[in-house]
Amino acid sequence: MSARRPAGTTPPHPVGRQHVKRTLATAATLVALPLTLLLPGSPAAADEPSPTPGVRAGADTYQRNADLARELGGRSAGSYLDARTGELVTTVTKEADAELVLSRGGKPKLVERSGTQLAAATAALEKDAKIPGTSWGVDPRRNQVVVEADSTVSEAELARIERVAVGLDGAVQVTRVPGEFKQEVAGGDAIYGGGSRCSAAFNVSNGATRYFLTAGHCTDSIANWSASSGGPVIGTRTGSSFPTNDYGIVKYTDGSTPAGHVNLYNGSYQDITSAATAVVGQAIKKSGSTTKVTTGSVTQTNVTVNYGNGDYVYGMVRTNACSAGGDSGGAHFAGTTALGIHSGSNGTCDNGVGSAVFQPVQEALTAYGVNVY
Repeated sequence: MSARRPAGTTPPHPVGRQHVKRTLATAATLVALPLTLLLPGSPAAADEPSPTPGVRAGADTYQRNADLARELGGRSAGSYLDARTGELVTTVTKEADAELVLSRGGKPKLVERSGTQLAAATAALEKDAKIPGTSWGVDPRRNQVVVEADSTVSEAELARIERVAVGLDGAVQVTRVPGEFKQEVAGGDAIYGGGSRCSAAFNVSNGATRYFLTAGHCTDSIANWSASSGGPVIGTRTGSSFPTNDYGIVKYTDGSTPAGHVNLYNGSYQDITSAATAVVGQAIKKSGSTTKVTTGSVTQTNVTVNYGNGDYVYGMVRTNACSAGGDSGGAHFAGTTALGIHSGSNGTCDNGVGSAVFQPVQEALTAYGVNVY
């Protein structure tokens, strides 16, 4: 089992077991294992419609977001895309930093709390309100940490969370949500291993060697993977990191060199040529073996999920795309850009809207020294 890291910190090099690598014919045909971590839906931002369809983020947006995040550090509480104009808005607490954002071609927004202050609020929740059935993440549009408590959280536990929130002077918003945070096994035809099914995220490479990425809670207990139930093994895991993180890597062992694309489940595929960090407010798609392709937008970053079985993950990204059991390990992407690996959801798609959490893909790419192609 992996060593666990506090929210907001850099994930460790694939700790946990160096599991056998698993193989998939293509990111499109790569599907996930049986587990989908379930999460309730997240509230819409106060100044955003619910659900917001999201806006597109171009390559320059990703780069500017990364550059400003690096330059401002904890002085910024994060960035998001304006729902009307599509501009990248960067939060700051001082006029000098607003001028810096403007000088970099960005759009600043003066807010009450810095990233350092929200990180302190997150640390307080980690210390005093780490209760199974809860999840929290940063919404820069609200300039708050949003806490969700599922149906398994008792009234006494909810009151405890609210007491912690009150002591944080408005930095935390607490919301009760339906459903429960849990893992769910699903059946169906996809990628199989040990009687389980998941979905693959992206095909990746290191030189001439081909792998695919999927969820760590899939690879953590299963080494060999097949493209059909009882079929021949196509890949074996070579790395897995869960809990704390949620990513794993599987090496193709059948000699195949699959294309670097994602299945759109309409007879076509989306080529993936790059990877980036997701931005709140941007439109995304999710491809998984159960709900196929669903759409939504990014709603929170730096998300912590405390599952009812005692497992927890840090540094996730929340979206309002819907998903269900068996989508675990699937791809979250925007155009040709890889964004994340599906970790969990509330397992429902009411009116096509849900809540899905994904592991940022760049952490896995860095950890394993591979690239999308």
